[in-house]
Amino acid sequence: MTELAEPFEMSLPAISKHLKVLERAGLIARGREAQWRPCRLTAGPLKDAAEWIEHCRRFWEESFNRLEDYLGELQVKEKKNGRKR
Repeated sequence: MTELAEPFEMSLPAISKHLKVLERAGLIARGREAQWRPCRLTAGPLKDAAEWIEHCRRFWEESFNRLEDYLGELQVKEKKNGRKR
């Protein structure tokens, strides 16, 4: 843990708490090798999250594109009817 904490300005107990949160979230796996407690990244949940985020991004992008098209149609109608904002 000391090696992991080295680049950060955090106490060892704070690092330990962060690791426990990551472990409970399934993002890391912790092992035991004598006095060492190696941590290993578990990428599966990150892949699942990235796929979900990408799905949401596409949904909102398509929604905003439809809204942009609709607003453009409204502006054309307003111009045809001689209305100004």
